[in-house]
Amino acid sequence: MHPNTEIVAKALLERGAAGDIVELPASAPTAQAAAEQLGCELGAIANSLLFDADGTPLLVMTSGAHRVDTVKIAALVGAAKVRRATPEFVREATGQPIGGVAPLGHPAPIRTLVDVWLDKYDQVWAAGGHPHTVFPTSYEELLRITGGTPAEVE
Repeated sequence: MHPNTEIVAKALLERGAAGDIVELPASAPTAQAAAEQLGCELGAIANSLLFDADGTPLLVMTSGAHRVDTVKIAALVGAAKVRRATPEFVREATGQPIGGVAPLGHPAPIRTLVDVWLDKYDQVWAAGGHPHTVFPTSYEELLRITGGTPAEVE
């Protein structure tokens, strides 16, 4: 198991999450790739998108079927500007690579918004710290394990 995935697995266990990490046969750097490998709807993929909100990391867990409206998100969090984080910013804030960013297991807590659209699915899939790993969860559990805030992000 990749060291990032081990960190995420430990964090899931510590938070009492129900699902185990699953290793995919191929890399899943996009929601579409993950959905195809898992045989689920694109909307059931909980994308972990990291943004730079006035220099502070902001994690948005969004349905794979959605695009994040950065103007709406900026207003929600009280930031002057929210923009997509650079790969370096992502790695520094999460310790994980783009395409595998998990909703937890980061070096320090990150403010998190969770797309309310994910509540439409009994099961959603989130990245496990590496582009080859995911874990099943639910909207409610995702809110609990991340300490996230429900939000309309599109």
